[in-house]
Amino acid sequence: MQSQMNQVNIGAHEIMECHEVLSCMINGINQFQLLQPYCQDQNLRNILQNQLSFMTNEYNSFVNTLQQKGTSGQLQSVGTNRNTTPMYGIKMNGVPEAPNASINQLSDRDIAALMLGTHKSGAVMKMHASLEITDSQMREMMLQGAKNCADQAFETWSYMNQKGYYQVPTFDQTTTRAMINSYQPNALYSNQQQSN
Repeated sequence: MQSQMNQVNIGAHEIMECHEVLSCMINGINQFQLLQPYCQDQNLRNILQNQLSFMTNEYNSFVNTLQQKGTSGQLQSVGTNRNTTPMYGIKMNGVPEAPNASINQLSDRDIAALMLGTHKSGAVMKMHASLEITDSQMREMMLQGAKNCADQAFETWSYMNQKGYYQVPTFDQTTTRAMINSYQPNALYSNQQQSN
């Protein structure tokens, strides 16, 4: 008979969700390590190295919490630069995109796009896991992990946007206004709130 001290109370589906998330985190760390030698721009290199360090620490926190349930369970928030002003619109003289013929053609644009994709998929995977996990400590870690991925994705996107690698198409003002104004607050709910 197993003692209470050695017993781990976590569901099978939770273990599988954690397995998927941790595998994704390992793949992201490995990918960032592979990208480092190809990075030319010092600003991008700094972003990559800071994010890689954070991702590694976050992975270790996930593993420690999972293996020693009840001990820590809190992730740090990622410190990224969120004070950027996006550039809107499409440059008509943009460079067409195509797959590289070899690894030697890997550019900073490619590296940033791979980083962005890693964070986007990590955010989705961790958010999905948080919806399936019943342990409150692990669920909070997944939620914070998803937010960290989203913040790192935004930092990477901001770099790409400033360099012209990721453009933001816009509608004309008439279309934008029409779409925004096609939604209105619920009048009944608003009236009830005002009367309270």
